[in-house]
Amino acid sequence: MENKIPKKRDSKWVKKLKQKIYTWHRTIGIITVIPVIFWCLSGIMHPFMAHFFKPTIANERLEKTTIPPADIPLSIQTVLAKNNLKQIKNFRIVSFNNGHFYQVKTVDNVLHYYNAATAAEVTNGDAKYAEYLSRYFLDDQKSKVVSSEVLNEFDSQYKYVNRYLPVYKVSFDRDDAMQVYVETSSSKLATFNPKSRQFFIWFFDVFHNWSFLDAISNNAIRVWIMMLLLSVIVLSALSGIVIYGLFWKVFKKQVPTTEATTKLRFNHRKIGIAVAFVTLTFALSGAYHAFSKLKPNNLSSMVYEPTIDVAKLSLENNKLTLDWSAFLNSSLIQLKDDVYYQVVLKGEEKQTKTIYINAKNGSINKNAELEYVQFLAHHFSDKLNGKAACCDMQEPEECETSTDISDAKILETKTLYDFEKREYGFVNKRLPVVKLAYDTTENATYYIEPSSSHLAAVITNAERLEGYSFAIFHKFLFMDWAGKGIRDLVTVIAAMGLLTVCILGLLLFLKVKKNK
Repeated sequence: MENKIPKKRDSKWVKKLKQKIYTWHRTIGIITVIPVIFWCLSGIMHPFMAHFFKPTIANERLEKTTIPPADIPLSIQTVLAKNNLKQIKNFRIVSFNNGHFYQVKTVDNVLHYYNAATAAEVTNGDAKYAEYLSRYFLDDQKSKVVSSEVLNEFDSQYKYVNRYLPVYKVSFDRDDAMQVYVETSSSKLATFNPKSRQFFIWFFDVFHNWSFLDAISNNAIRVWIMMLLLSVIVLSALSGIVIYGLFWKVFKKQVPTTEATTKLRFNHRKIGIAVAFVTLTFALSGAYHAFSKLKPNNLSSMVYEPTIDVAKLSLENNKLTLDWSAFLNSSLIQLKDDVYYQVVLKGEEKQTKTIYINAKNGSINKNAELEYVQFLAHHFSDKLNGKAACCDMQEPEECETSTDISDAKILETKTLYDFEKREYGFVNKRLPVVKLAYDTTENATYYIEPSSSHLAAVITNAERLEGYSFAIFHKFLFMDWAGKGIRDLVTVIAAMGLLTVCILGLLLFLKVKKNK
């Protein structure tokens, strides 16, 4: 007869630790159960809105049409002279209310509208153009405008994800209580919120982003509280794995059971183990994403708009030598000491091409766009690093201060007419942009919109890591191969599993408490 080897007993402190783990798991689970429930519910709403309650609008962009010279009989020089303007920031041509107008940004950063045939200024022109754009995007010429206001900062309904500022918020008297946000300086639709989306944005903002904390504290406190709770969730998940995965037999003996609590504990255990991985990935990627929000978002202010003397515009804009049958629009840029007409022409396959005509001598600079976006990248690099823009119109090497990219080699230059899936996605809004990838330690990549002289995005290794982690582990973009519908379904199932675990855990806690 074989002698049975006696089972090794745990030391006193190990036994005590095992006994404490269950208590810790229960305690920290109760601390986070309500936040997790709200995070899951608000997170589940996202794919539901994308598939079942997705709002639509008649037109998402303003159709670009050619402008014959006959429609702009007066040059910009004539119009400005008639209105006693000797300096401006920029101009472009807009068409609305059966007319063509020069949209002029003056040195006080106000948009004025002047008739291209009479030079007369349109009263409240910017507000009228905002209403025109809103009605165009809605394809609604009848509904009454309830209100029209300018937003110079993001708010609870118009979040940073929309990027554009300043914008007009135009609200309509309709059954869907539609709100349309437009950027008049570019004639672009920023976003639109019917009643259904307004509720969703409020719910998501309050229960997923915890914006209510901003009202009683500030962004930093809100982020740190969220990170603290997400850290606790990670501990709860890890302790659950220890209890129900590694030491289940031990804890099964230690915890008094009834038939009801046994069923609850069994289901809580099984589902908890099944969703343990996504619980950790949701929490860790969410915490990392929240941490990134400590850094201020200032992209909307990253625009280069120098004051231009009208006297430098020797050539009239409506008499330039170009293919007028393809002419879409024109504006100005200043590069070093020269001012250029930035002329947008109709291209192939709904794309456009831009040529740069010297406003003094009429010569075409074929390298102007590349030179200009490189200059803008250095200019924005200075601003992002809190340095004075000492070299607005100088070569980068002539600057007294250095930038992150001043000595870096350009690895890639590319014009993007469509969004990329990962690094420069649709969330960045602006197109077309020029991509400038630099050989720096952080692999800094700048995305410049030359038509507006805006910095659309700047991506470093840190932003890439955070972006990829959030996309893969929070939004399940690794499932893209199966299609957006399947990906969102898997995300919902994972969130529902986590929600179920939380509810079962809460019921189990209440049941055990009652039995005691």
